[in-house]
Amino acid sequence: MVVDHVSIHGSGDGNLDVTYGARDVTVSWSILADPRRPEMKDLVNAKVKFREPFRPFAPVVPEEDAGTFMDASGLRDQYPWRFMLAVAPVADRQRDIIPATTHVDGTGRFQVIQRQWNPLYYDLVRRFGAATGVPVLLNTSFNLRGEPIVNSPDDALATFRRSGLDMLVMGSHLVSKPGA
Repeated sequence: MVVDHVSIHGSGDGNLDVTYGARDVTVSWSILADPRRPEMKDLVNAKVKFREPFRPFAPVVPEEDAGTFMDASGLRDQYPWRFMLAVAPVADRQRDIIPATTHVDGTGRFQVIQRQWNPLYYDLVRRFGAATGVPVLLNTSFNLRGEPIVNSPDDALATFRRSGLDMLVMGSHLVSKPGA
C-alpha cells in the first residue's frame, strides 16, 4: 500500500528469509517514504532513525526506470546495485524530483530492483510511480539508531512504538498511531 504524501511507513511482512546480501534492504523489513518531499530526509533522521541530519537514504527504483534517475552506464554489469553497494550520480533533471534521496554531492546509493527478485516490493514501487509519476521510494533499514534490523513481528512492533513512524504494515495488517 502506497499513498501519495503519506508521512513515514515501516513495513514488515513477517518473512524472516529476506536477506540476500550485505546491504539487502527489501520491503520485508524497511522504512519507506516519499522521496519527493525535501523535508523527508530530515523527518526520518529525526523522528525515526534518531541520527545525525546529514545521513542520507537510498532511492529504490525498478531496473527499467533506473536510467531516468541515475547515470546507469554499465548497470547490467553491476550486480551491487541490487544491494545498495554502489553510488551513482542522480540525473541532473531528477535531483529536484527526489531530493530526500539525493546526497549533497548529487549522488545516490541506489537500490535497483527487478520484479523476479521480490514481486511485492517491486509492485509497491511501481504503484507509487503510477500514483505520483515518480517510481522511486526512499528506503532505509527498519531499525533505530544503534539497534539491529528488526527480525520478527515483535521486533517490528517494539521499534514502531519507540519511533516516530506513523504506520506499520505487517502482512495484511495496518497498524497506525493515533492521529496518523
